[in-house]
Amino acid sequence: MQKVQILTAREAAELINDDDVITVSSSSAMGCPDSVLAGIGQRFAETSHPQNLTSVHPIAAGDMYGVKGIDHIARPGLLRKVIAGSYPSGPSSAEPPLIWQMIEREEVEAYNFPSGVIYQMHRTAAAKQPGVFTQVGLDTFIDPRLQGGRMNNTTPVAHVETATLSGKEWLFFPSVIPNVAIVRATTADEYGNLTFEDEGSPLGALDLAYAAHNNGGVVIAQVKRLAEAGSLHPQHVKVPGILVDAIVIAADQLQTTLTPNDPAISGQLRRPLSSLPHVDFSLEKITARRAAQELKAGEIVNLGFGVSALVPHVLVEENQGREVSWVIEQGAVGGIPLLDFAFGCAQNPDAIVASIDQFTLLQGGGFNRSLLSFLEIDRHGNVNVHHLPKKRHVTAGVGGFADITSSAPEIIFMGAFTAGRRDISAGEDGLDIRSDGPFTKLVNDVSAVTFSGPRALARGQKVKYITERAVLELTPEGLVVTEIAPGVDLQKDVLDRCEFPLIVAADLRTMDPTLFADAPIGLHLPTLPLHERIEQRSSALAAH
Repeated sequence: MQKVQILTAREAAELINDDDVITVSSSSAMGCPDSVLAGIGQRFAETSHPQNLTSVHPIAAGDMYGVKGIDHIARPGLLRKVIAGSYPSGPSSAEPPLIWQMIEREEVEAYNFPSGVIYQMHRTAAAKQPGVFTQVGLDTFIDPRLQGGRMNNTTPVAHVETATLSGKEWLFFPSVIPNVAIVRATTADEYGNLTFEDEGSPLGALDLAYAAHNNGGVVIAQVKRLAEAGSLHPQHVKVPGILVDAIVIAADQLQTTLTPNDPAISGQLRRPLSSLPHVDFSLEKITARRAAQELKAGEIVNLGFGVSALVPHVLVEENQGREVSWVIEQGAVGGIPLLDFAFGCAQNPDAIVASIDQFTLLQGGGFNRSLLSFLEIDRHGNVNVHHLPKKRHVTAGVGGFADITSSAPEIIFMGAFTAGRRDISAGEDGLDIRSDGPFTKLVNDVSAVTFSGPRALARGQKVKYITERAVLELTPEGLVVTEIAPGVDLQKDVLDRCEFPLIVAADLRTMDPTLFADAPIGLHLPTLPLHERIEQRSSALAAH
């Protein structure tokens, strides 16, 4: 077996030619090969090459907290096209990342496609298959009959088509064939074998490497350290050295956003759940508590970024922290997902699988429910979560949202009823809305469709919308208000704050008053029944 080249980031950048397609394994700061991307940017600054790259990112490369990621190469002349599941995002008060500035100035073609589908576009490229047929994204902004995932006017309609196969409607995404794959691991040996012991997830490193290698491309791996040839345990090698062409060592690579290394994220240490910080009382926590009341012990539940990420922490505070298995798209199974812009990792995970394999679970609906955030809801039950005009960098893009919602049996969307400056307090008597937000989030038509309410109804999915003041359900007749918070005026605070007529349930209920007091709510999750065959066996044994 040949030893691989050990290069500096700047030297590795010489392996990239003009007009290449490069693909990057990353999830914000987690797993980001930031030094290699910086080397490409440095080479372009010195030589004006490489030029006209297409850059592919199943999940965002970089964050707004010190890991520049894609911003190293976000320069006119260097970058011609981006295909990404998500983009670096952050506070509205901060200057937008350079890639967002290029998109807004029409300086780059940019697509936003589902993360899971982009991973699969690599897997099909590696297997020399034409592409991915999927129902993920139908009737959303990804559908070519709407925006086709285009992010600006410079971007042509391409990379996604509609198709009919076996009497069903599909979206078709052609395989993406990279010339260069840039991945990151923790340790490489001199043969190029890669292990990921300090990482929060291997993400899609193996599939990206296969896609490049099998099509005559180059694989560059950034790692923290180098080991002697053949010294890594074969069970720990996630990307074999036969796929790797060059190694770049970056000893100071961060594990994830603002985190040098936390062994509880990589599964090397299980930290007591009691050590997790307490979640401050807030309207968001009230919403998270109400959502927690929907869960059952033993369920597999997916989480999205935002207020929904508070729910596992609510369960910890209610001594129910181990009752639900959380699955997040980056690959963690179990544990407690981290909050804010470290989301994507979990503390104390039970397992860490490759992101593309997690998407097999999610796209196939192999879980009980999903808890996700929203920006807007419209009269059809459609949800917008990815598009905030004039402040586009506040949202990361569709990410795994469309993959997850395509087959989730039950979906709970969570968020505030209104936006803007508000003066709302909560206490034992419920909510006191002294001054409401000037903007409603329940609008006639969302600015872009990330989730299709009509398609969810056709699929038989159960959909709820939980806010701090009301709970709504999606029905064929429209959105139905099923619960309101104590202290809330149904007409003034709910019906009049919506741009379209809401249906009020005949058995309208009051939300649990304990949700609104700053004290534990005494949550005890009912138990999910076991698989019916296990139940039948147990019953048969009991009968004897």
